[in-house]
Order: sequence, then C-alpha cells, then structure tokens
Amino acid sequence: MRLLLSNDDGYFAPGIEALARALAKIATVTVVAPERNRSGASNSLTLDRPLSVHRAANGYYFVNGTPTDCVHLAVTGLLDELPDMIVSGINLGANMGDDTIYSGTVAAATEGYLLGIPSLAVSLASKEGLNFESAAQVAVDLVERFQRRAFGEPVLLNVNVPDIPYEALQGTSVTRLGRRHKAESVVPQLTPRNETVYWVGAAGPAADAGEGTDFYAVSNHQISITPLQIDLTHAAQISAVKKWISV
Repeated sequence: MRLLLSNDDGYFAPGIEALARALAKIATVTVVAPERNRSGASNSLTLDRPLSVHRAANGYYFVNGTPTDCVHLAVTGLLDELPDMIVSGINLGANMGDDTIYSGTVAAATEGYLLGIPSLAVSLASKEGLNFESAAQVAVDLVERFQRRAFGEPVLLNVNVPDIPYEALQGTSVTRLGRRHKAESVVPQLTPRNETVYWVGAAGPAADAGEGTDFYAVSNHQISITPLQIDLTHAAQISAVKKWISV
C-alpha cells in the first residue's frame, strides 16, 4: 500500500515524524509537506508564483507552499505512482467544529479527497503534544482497517485524538462537527516604529458540544471520527431564496 503524508505544521514537525515512523511499518510512505508552519492556510492554492520542491536529509519532500499545494503537486505530477490513501497530520492541536474551515491539516486531506483518493486528517487534541504516538497508532489502526475493507465510496475523515496514552482511550465515536462561539477580539500591539498591528484572537469556546459532537467525544477521552463532505450548498434555503428573489 502506498501512502502520501502531509500536514500544515511543516515537514520538520514532530507530528508528521511520528506519523511517518508508525505508518512505514505497514505501508510505503512518501512525505510531501510545507517548508514551514502553514497553520490556518485552509484550502488555499498558490497561483501567483511557481512552487519549488526540495528533499530533506531524511527523505521528506518539502514545498514552499500550502498544504493544499503539497498534495496537489504530489498527486498531479510529482509522484510516479498515485497513493492509495492520503494521511494529513498529526496536527498539534484539535481540528473540531468550525476549526475545520481554517485548518491546513484538514485542507491537505480535502485536496486528496477532491482528487479521488481516500483521505484522513489526524489531529492531537491539545497544545501540549505529549502523546503523538497515540494519534499515530490510531492512524495505523484506520489505515489497516482500510486495507482490510476499503470504503465503498470516496471518504474524507476528520480524526481527533485525545492527548492521552493509547491504552487510556475510551473507544471511538463517529461524530458530527460541533460549533464554537465567535472568536475572541483581535489583540492590538505597537511595533518599535509605533505602528499598530493586530494578532487574530483565539478561537471561542465550544457552543455546541453536546453528545454526538466531536467536542463531546474528545472531552470523554474518545477518538472522534467525523466524515466530511465538500458540498457547501445550503439545500434547506434554496426554496426560501427562490421566493426572496422573486418578490
């Protein structure tokens, strides 16, 4: 089995190292990742300049672009053979609820899905990063399950793993995305030239975190797996909008 790995934390991040090390035991692994941290890059694709690809001493390829660029380049020309599956991560920090819209980790997996390849986005749900091995083993478990029984249709799975030892995980829950409150206010700061700059505020706390959501699963020490889709059409509003524009 051939796996393509990417992320948004950069090719040097401990999460992708743990992921590659674990998955190399069961598959042929190729890493194509950004040259630097591109967290929050979402699904952006670089169209205003050419991209360069270099190979690090450990064999990883790194690209001066976004996570989406990495997967797109790999699948549409860089690799001699198409991967059987794409795994993005392991992200340092959760990608739950509204976070998925901004996440470069999820975006890398999404690009694979759009190109017709089953894809996983794997995140460790804390900023401490104490148990990357737990998330790596979860990724191994899911890839092995895919090897035994391929999914019957295109699949894009968003996986969030509590930052606890693997043995302490309380099973797996198939979830829906929760929702957050709006983000906190921007943080202004003065530069040495007395110019005001702004830091984007932190994400808001969970607003919809009830049973069945990704927030609920992770808070209860469960692995959260959320199947995602790309169709953004608000089907329930089509009729209302038709009436609105006809008046």
